[in-house]
Amino acid sequence: MDTPQFTPHPGKAGPQSCISIVGMAAAGKTTIGRELAALIGWPQIDTDNVIEATYGARLQRITDTLDKEGFLDLEGEIINRLNVRRCIISTGGSAVYREAAVRHLKGLGPIVYIRVPLPVILERFARKPERGMAMNPGQTIEELYEERARLYEAAADFILDGGQAPAADYARAIALWLASEHQA
Repeated sequence: MDTPQFTPHPGKAGPQSCISIVGMAAAGKTTIGRELAALIGWPQIDTDNVIEATYGARLQRITDTLDKEGFLDLEGEIINRLNVRRCIISTGGSAVYREAAVRHLKGLGPIVYIRVPLPVILERFARKPERGMAMNPGQTIEELYEERARLYEAAADFILDGGQAPAADYARAIALWLASEHQA
């Protein structure tokens, strides 16, 4: 195994901590999480994949069979059951809707919010319209973006403006933040 390039500062992420990544669908959480995991030498999990594996179905099929609240309850339950250490957790975009889930993630370690401008999110959705999303009927992506932004910011220990550079650059910025003893 390669030697990690960065070691998280114990004041930010202890030896058994995790780092959770939150943000809108299409923000790059999984890709950035994979890059960050490589930099610090930890495994990475994606909560959407955990949901799929738990229910034996693709996420879109699961979201299609449940209303928004039902899916949020299911997602929160899955997150609350995570019993992991020393890993990067890339969450689904709606992970911040359940307070207990956010508390559980914070109990595991710091939360990083990948804040991507709305026009970039809309462009990415246009390229992949089949992307699963927990939305109310008739709700727009713009409305969802505004609704979630406040929740992401409230949950975050570190906010990273993303959307333009390669994922590796954002992962490096997170790794540098984790390695420093300064909080901001």
